[in-house]
Amino acid sequence: MNTQDKYDSYLRAKERVKAIKDFYGSLLAYCIVIPFLFWINWTTIGFSIPWAFFPAIGWGFGLLMQGMEAYGYNPFLGKHWEARKIEELMDAEQKGSTFK
Repeated sequence: MNTQDKYDSYLRAKERVKAIKDFYGSLLAYCIVIPFLFWINWTTIGFSIPWAFFPAIGWGFGLLMQGMEAYGYNPFLGKHWEARKIEELMDAEQKGSTFK
């Protein structure tokens, strides 16, 4: 493994660690804000109109997607799809074929 490969590997690892760290920050914010919203919902109108479920579900879905991306899980395009596609396009360019 040459120096460039090590550096590229380091950059990918650093990027992934940042994505995981950002996910944990979002998870912490979710765990603080959502119970507060439910508390506001309970104390103001009492669950006659449970509006707090809507931000909990919406934000929860976004958090799920962020976690899946941070940990490299993508059920729609498969594992490492992006890297394979980049490699495929680079090979096509080196061979002189055009791609769109």
